[in-house]
Amino acid sequence: MTTQPLRVALLGAGTVGAAVARLLQERAALLTGRTGRPLELVGVAVRDTSRPRDGVDPQLLTTDAESLVDGADVVVEVMGGIEPARTLIERALRRGVPVVTANKQLIAQRGPELHAVADEAGTVLHYEAAVMAAVPVMAVVRESLAGDEITSISGVVNGSTNYVLDLVARKGVPFADAVRQAGELGYLEADPTEDLEGLDAAAKIVILARTAWGLPVSLEDVQRQGITGLTDEDFRRAAAHGAVVKLVASAWRSGTGGSDHVEVAVRPV
Repeated sequence: MTTQPLRVALLGAGTVGAAVARLLQERAALLTGRTGRPLELVGVAVRDTSRPRDGVDPQLLTTDAESLVDGADVVVEVMGGIEPARTLIERALRRGVPVVTANKQLIAQRGPELHAVADEAGTVLHYEAAVMAAVPVMAVVRESLAGDEITSISGVVNGSTNYVLDLVARKGVPFADAVRQAGELGYLEADPTEDLEGLDAAAKIVILARTAWGLPVSLEDVQRQGITGLTDEDFRRAAAHGAVVKLVASAWRSGTGGSDHVEVAVRPV
């Protein structure tokens, strides 16, 4: 074990970022034992350093994300959005610095480009948390099933809409009220359209499909239908048949005559 610390730059200090910062400090001994080097959080890039972040040392906050990235051995990006996240991640990768991100929309939209940059620089881009948070589904698809032939993937990948639909099915809450409650509890994105219209689930199934088959898949390929068009009558009809409504993301490999391709869909079923 070396005593030279591994310098970690954290981009973003929202709910997820602040939790990452706290865990890096609270579990320092455990992480040192597992990595073989002490992990040192050298800074947290934010837009406003005057706003307090629960459990994050104010001295670590900075608005100079570029300098923070340039001085790091590992970059963790949890700021979300496409820019400046893409530019900062690419900046780190071009320096040969490994990047860990939970940014599903960025990976869904620009993942292949960023992977190409990482490969050229001889480094890695990881995004396990971009799909189903702490559930290691990416590792299952990429590693555990490496010796198997995956023909299709299907599941509930958006917890926010699942909470809404569960309120309706199990507690009889009217659909509109369930959406409002989920928003008030902070379960929906600031722009709830990303969850309710299936955009979040679409990004996740695109990432899973690429990982499973190594074929080009984009958000434009997703046959997408969200849950905003559902009515209370839809839920009553499902209940009458002993069923519940779920927003399901699916991907399947198809094609004949050498035209191998992947189809992807997000729809309530």
